[in-house]
Amino acid sequence: MTDLKLYEEVLRLTRRGEPFALATVIASGGSSPRKTGAKMLVRSDGSSLGTVGGGRIEQETIEAAGAALSDGEPRTLEFILTEEHGYACGGSMSVFVGPQGRRLLLVMFGAGHVGRAVTSLAHGCGFRVVVVDERPDCAVPALLPGADEIICAPVADVFGRLTLDRESLAVIATPGHLHDFGAVRGCLAGEAGFIGLLGSRRKRETLLQTLEAEGFDAAQRARVITPVGLDIGAQTPEEIAVSIVGQLIKIRSGK
Repeated sequence: MTDLKLYEEVLRLTRRGEPFALATVIASGGSSPRKTGAKMLVRSDGSSLGTVGGGRIEQETIEAAGAALSDGEPRTLEFILTEEHGYACGGSMSVFVGPQGRRLLLVMFGAGHVGRAVTSLAHGCGFRVVVVDERPDCAVPALLPGADEIICAPVADVFGRLTLDRESLAVIATPGHLHDFGAVRGCLAGEAGFIGLLGSRRKRETLLQTLEAEGFDAAQRARVITPVGLDIGAQTPEEIAVSIVGQLIKIRSGK
């Protein structure tokens, strides 16, 4: 296998936002099975591409990759390849294992001026962005170059196509209250970790009253952050995007 195939898989997984670990031989000596620079990619399901030496070396590296994907921390493995350590070839190796590829999912409901600005900035900041808008003249790649996926459909029809887990983020900025509130209801029905709604404080009160009347309890209503974005005095769509994406980065970094 050539390194080109491995790099192609790195690119494919990164574009899909799928986590993987990259193991690289960073030092070798004596009769080690692979030399410095050899690489192996380990997917989240434990399957691999490439090799760092086979046998116990490979098995222990795959196990370390799984641990790195779980805790997000890189690690370096040291192998002394002598008989007393259970190896027969002699020599030594150091393998660096680093988690890669994980991009948090942002679902951007609305492809208006703010939605476009948020999509572009969020993409540049490392988020995987799915844009939802039922308007054919708005939900087009030419206007949304940062979108990883564009869904042109009514809000009510998209939740069967979306998988929103606790690490998923949703920002809602559709053309009207009915669509906004529909998106909020759909997000509350799932496990989205962040639900942010663009709008005024008056709109916030209307939403919360509506949700309460519909039977959503206090804990569910508290999941909706509105107005979304950091308070930086934003006015233009681009400034509003900075405030929103800044808030998302803050969440991603655990601040």
